[in-house]
Amino acid sequence: MKALRTHAVGGPETLTLDDVAEPTAGPGQVVVAVKACAINFPDTLMIRDMYQFKPQRPYAPGGEFSGIVESVGEGVTQWQVGDRVIGMCGNGGLAEKVALDAGRMFPLPDGVSFETGASLLMTYGTTIHGLKDRGHIKAGETMLVLGAAGGVGISAIELGKAYGTRVIAAVSSEEKAAAAREAGADDVVIYGRPPFDKDQSKALAEAFKAACGPNGADIVYDIVGGDYSEPAVRAIAWEGRFLVVGFPAGIAKLPLNLTLLKSCDVCGVFWGAFTAREPEKNAAHVAELFELLKAGKINPRVSARFPLERGGEAIAMLADRKAVGKVVVTMA
Repeated sequence: MKALRTHAVGGPETLTLDDVAEPTAGPGQVVVAVKACAINFPDTLMIRDMYQFKPQRPYAPGGEFSGIVESVGEGVTQWQVGDRVIGMCGNGGLAEKVALDAGRMFPLPDGVSFETGASLLMTYGTTIHGLKDRGHIKAGETMLVLGAAGGVGISAIELGKAYGTRVIAAVSSEEKAAAAREAGADDVVIYGRPPFDKDQSKALAEAFKAACGPNGADIVYDIVGGDYSEPAVRAIAWEGRFLVVGFPAGIAKLPLNLTLLKSCDVCGVFWGAFTAREPEKNAAHVAELFELLKAGKINPRVSARFPLERGGEAIAMLADRKAVGKVVVTMA
């Protein structure tokens, strides 16, 4: 079978399309014929050895996929050959087949496409955990979303609206602003590229404050970090919740006196660890996401599709922050 693999530390241009042996299902495992694999920001980091987890090379990146169960290992009773599934594998998704533990998959309902299914878990899963478990979201609140036009950002807009909040989307271009509005954002702030000097940082904070209103943002959903984080904290409401989700713009250094002045919380959102520690709660979240999908309240937007042999281009698109919505690699 074919797999797009990393053999040495480097960017997406270093990936090679290899012929590899097909996986077999060990005890408690399932082999899935992959139909679609969504690309996420961790994929851009792992191949450069810049992520928390560093798999042994060679390996295929791609942690989120959809497909059809091809075989089941000893002791597996919840899956049968032919089942449509979505799953999280950490890495290995950019291959025609993948083997993984049976407990790391969920059924893909009839009528939901493989591309949509592959685009649901990491983005919407992260956000439903962040907003409900860490942000304690409530109807009537205001939420500011940084990096609002990517896959995670659009999930935050849609889930924020589904839970009855006013959503302010912060993005870097008019094209991304249009995507955020289409996803349901109530207002949009377009910011420039860092680094920001003191005056530029203050101006961005004022733009956030003007959009959020006099009470500020009850929730800040920070997907980008870097120089964008401090202006967002300055626009937070009294007892607001600042959710730390990702750092494509760099790890922010926050002046902690602001957290005292606003009596606000800074909360980490580590969805991967949450899924391992609380699998039953995560499964309930996934079930809720499919209900919201069925009701039309969320809809993963697949903006670009690549065949397996061009999977490196898909990763590069995300690394260069050119993606709007989700980028998916599909198998022949």
